[in-house]
Amino acid sequence: MEVLVYGAGALGSLVGGLLARAHDVTLVGRDPHVRRVRTAGLRIDGAIAADVSPRAVTDGRDRSADVAILTTKAYDVDAAASDLATGTYDVVVPLSNGLVEERLADALSGTPVLAGTASYGARLSEPGRVTCTGVGEVTVGALAGGPDPAADRVARAFDAAGIESVAAADMPRRRYEKLAVNAGINGPSALARVENGATVAAPIGAVARAAAREVAAVARAERVGLDDDAAVAALERVAVDTAANHSSMREDVAAGRRTEVDAIYGAVVDRGVEHGVPTPTCRTLASLLRGWEVGQELRAGEGSPSTD
Repeated sequence: MEVLVYGAGALGSLVGGLLARAHDVTLVGRDPHVRRVRTAGLRIDGAIAADVSPRAVTDGRDRSADVAILTTKAYDVDAAASDLATGTYDVVVPLSNGLVEERLADALSGTPVLAGTASYGARLSEPGRVTCTGVGEVTVGALAGGPDPAADRVARAFDAAGIESVAAADMPRRRYEKLAVNAGINGPSALARVENGATVAAPIGAVARAAAREVAAVARAERVGLDDDAAVAALERVAVDTAANHSSMREDVAAGRRTEVDAIYGAVVDRGVEHGVPTPTCRTLASLLRGWEVGQELRAGEGSPSTD
């Protein structure tokens, strides 16, 4: 199978590198990482070890493949979609944080877009080298739920490369479960500068669980069956399984980079407003993270969001 991985950072390089063990893979990313992969190959170490030589390019326009996998930061999805729209793909699968699938589907009219999640841990150690910090699972399925032949094909392709994968018929619930985990771990770990495991311990745990419950409430308002207990259980499971890891948002804050606050907390708050669901915890986390970004000159100053 021909696979294009758009966004060859940590997760994209890990997923693309593992897929390259069985498929024809092209990574789209940035130098110096892409240059190193092009000249010396990609080394994967950590929980999984492999040396592979996928194609690596910096220009994602006018490409074609059986499947395009999107692994950019959520705030780069629109630019990525613009590039992908110039190419030809049988199906596109985003593995980015937040609820980005609808935006991608709008931009790629005519190209099927699946929903996807990935729980593998990855860290870009240096150009040309990615470390797998935890073996997880990739899940794909129809955005609206139900069985989907394209999802089955994609899952089989992942399986053939030794990647744990599932073609799921309940992707609406899984998307919100992932959002609940992200809301519970990312902001608290970034603001408190703690590892994932500490986000469910006192004194931070109450905030993390409240954020997850707010996501579940928004999900139910959108007719997605995710109860509070299931959202909190998913949060606690991931926090324990990745206890020693740093969340992507904590890494972004430590490096002085823009965060995915809008795609995670902004999505919860906006949809909460739409449905009349109070989201005070997610709203507070969003305000604190956006305030940090303003102070770092990563975003322009904004007025305070409306109250729930």
